[in-house]
Amino acid sequence: MATILKVKGMSCQHCVMSVTKALNQLEGIQNIQVDLQKGEVRFDNTKALALNRIEKAIEEAGYEVIPS
Repeated sequence: MATILKVKGMSCQHCVMSVTKALNQLEGIQNIQVDLQKGEVRFDNTKALALNRIEKAIEEAGYEVIPS
């Protein structure tokens, strides 16, 4: 099942690559899709990784996760 997070601060292809790279380093995160226009990141969390760990990786890359 896909997880969607709202992410603030993404504005260009470099942002897409930064967020994608941060999530790729987490085991079990697959099929990462970043939508700049919607300000969203969609991914499959195949290992049921804790959401706060995923959010922390995005925030360490320099972006803000917006609570839904």
